[in-house]
Amino acid sequence: MSLTSNQGTLPVMRAHYVDILCQLAEEKGVRRADLLSAADIRNSQLSHPDNLITGDQFAELCRAALKRTGDPELGLEFGLRLKITTHGALSQASISCDTLEQAIRVLAKYLPIRFPYLIMDLSLEGDEAVIQMDVLHDMHDLYRFNIEVFLGALMDVSALLLGAGILKGGRCLVNFPRPAGVDRYTVLFGEMICFDAGVNQLRFNKQFLALPMLLANPVARRVAEAQCEEEARKLQASTSITSQVVRMLESVRDGRVPGLEEVAAQLHVSSRTLRRQLAAEGTRFQQLQDTVRHHRALDLLRRSLQMSIDEIAEHLGYSDPSNFSRAFRKWEGISPSAWRSLQLDHPV
Repeated sequence: MSLTSNQGTLPVMRAHYVDILCQLAEEKGVRRADLLSAADIRNSQLSHPDNLITGDQFAELCRAALKRTGDPELGLEFGLRLKITTHGALSQASISCDTLEQAIRVLAKYLPIRFPYLIMDLSLEGDEAVIQMDVLHDMHDLYRFNIEVFLGALMDVSALLLGAGILKGGRCLVNFPRPAGVDRYTVLFGEMICFDAGVNQLRFNKQFLALPMLLANPVARRVAEAQCEEEARKLQASTSITSQVVRMLESVRDGRVPGLEEVAAQLHVSSRTLRRQLAAEGTRFQQLQDTVRHHRALDLLRRSLQMSIDEIAEHLGYSDPSNFSRAFRKWEGISPSAWRSLQLDHPV
């Protein structure tokens, strides 16, 4: 099910990431032309690093690369190919920060200008700093791939952003089953990797957050952040209002799915104007909110087995669990508990 109207389901992103993935696949014996054709991407779109493709095209490219290479750990290897210089202004803004904490927060803030379907944030829990990663949109078949890309890229730049010894005593938790080929994970993470953890997190001692960045430069940071802001503005302008609303609905993990007034305020328009803009694109806010709730419900039921049905209902913003059950029956034809049981009996 598409999350948006005919404007497209995922925002646009830079085409040079396509080139890097194609190079990796070519090394594994896959023809570039076949991958581009499968994703409906023209080779001319890769001629300039500022060119854009849709997120849907990139998702199809990833699916084709996974299928044609036959490498289930392709995401991890792709992530390791994404060197710090790959990300342009985003990289410059982060490495120019004063401290590690500032660098991580800059990465989290501007990640959408490079990977619009990923979300990252930083929080503190006791003595631990927690970098949390999540995948937006309905890409269940690419869930593991996308988390691996994120982890691979993060680990590759750890020398600049995380420091040499930051992972000592830390933990990496991922929300997918232990893969058959686990060697690549143990090389990167040693014994700190934990599968089927219910979350995607990198945890380390919060004292590291105060570490000074080796390349701190306030002037370079201001220039780079200004470039990031400009890129964000241009990307937003090229993205439908429907896609913007969907991202806002999906980006809030803690608490209720936001309502119309809150989303309108974030977009700096009135709720009446937002309704009119959505109607012009052939959709309604309630429809988008219900679709996001539907997809999030499936993901929570499938992956967060420690959460009860009532807890999931509350997480989705239902004051009465029975309202969630009725909505879920409308979506799937069965109760949430029955759907979860089927997933456990027949895992994907």
